[in-house]
Amino acid sequence: MVKSTVIFFVVLLFSATALAMEFSADSIMTHGREKMTSRIFFKPDKFRVEMNTPQQVITINRIDKKVTWNIMPEEKMYMEMPFQMQNKPKVDEKMEGEIDRKLIGNETIDGHPTRKYLITYKADGRNEQMYQWWATDINFVVKTAAVDGSWTQEFRNIKIGSQPDNLFEVPAGYRKIQVPMMDFKKK
Repeated sequence: MVKSTVIFFVVLLFSATALAMEFSADSIMTHGREKMTSRIFFKPDKFRVEMNTPQQVITINRIDKKVTWNIMPEEKMYMEMPFQMQNKPKVDEKMEGEIDRKLIGNETIDGHPTRKYLITYKADGRNEQMYQWWATDINFVVKTAAVDGSWTQEFRNIKIGSQPDNLFEVPAGYRKIQVPMMDFKKK
C-alpha cells in the first residue's frame, strides 16, 4: 500500500505547472487513522521520495532514464525497475479525469495564500470529488483532501530552488539486487 499510495499522491501533486521548477518539501499523508510522512525532492524528469516505514526507504524515479530505484540505505542495496510511464506527472494544471473545478474560498496553508477548489473528476467510471488548495505565490498545489475527510495530502516546508544532482543517483558502493518474483516486461 505504501508505494502505491505515494505514487498516487505524487501524481496528484504534480498535476500542476510546478513541474518546471525544482523544490524540496515535507509530505504528510493521512488515510483514515494512518499517517505517513516523507521528504520529496524534485527536478524536471526526476523525483525522490524518502520514507521511514519503519526503516528508511528511498525511491528515485528517473523519467529521463525510464527507471525507478528503490534504495535501502541500512543494507546498502537497491532494486531497479522500469519506470511505469502511467505514473509520469502531468504538466497540466487540470488533473486527469477532471470534469469541473469550482473556487470555494481562500485559505493560508503553511504560510502560502491559496485558492481552495472543489474538483469533480471521473475515476473508475464514477464521479468523485476532492478539495485542492492552489498556492498563488508559488503556483503549486500544497494540499489535496477527500471531501469526506477520509484522506489528505499536504506539503509543508516547501523550499523552491536547485536540488543537487546526486540526490537522483544510486549512492556509490550500493549493491544491486533482483526484484523478487516480478516480471515488469508484461506491463
